[in-house]
Amino acid sequence: MKKKCILIVAGMMLFSGVLSAQAVSKDSVRTLNQEKDMLKIEKSLNERKLKLAKLENQVAERTSEVQKTSEEAQQAAAENQKAAGQLSGDSQDKKKAKRVKKAANNAEDNAKKARKALEKLNDLNKDIESLKKKIAEDEQKIAGIK
Repeated sequence: MKKKCILIVAGMMLFSGVLSAQAVSKDSVRTLNQEKDMLKIEKSLNERKLKLAKLENQVAERTSEVQKTSEEAQQAAAENQKAAGQLSGDSQDKKKAKRVKKAANNAEDNAKKARKALEKLNDLNKDIESLKKKIAEDEQKIAGIK
């Protein structure tokens, strides 16, 4: 009887030890999962910051491209206007008409290039703003986890 009682008490102690070990295990698993989530967010944050730096470096390049194409478009438009003025004095001259047509096409192409360069700059600025918002969200998530 004593043996049986001792065995039951020992078994209960062993069983309660196993249960308490499982509770610690669940806590450690939860902690490890939180650390894993934080590492994923931090990795994403670092990648976004790198991408943001690259995009911000492109802004100056795109801005100068917009200025350059805008100046070319204005110059081509002025040349077209000048050629059209020369044609108005002699509207039957085929050579002058051909020059005016080429100048008009050139002005049109340059204007199109200027518009596209401006669109690219605007898209780049939108991408930068979007990345900044995502970076702020990731930083808030990290602050919430810590």
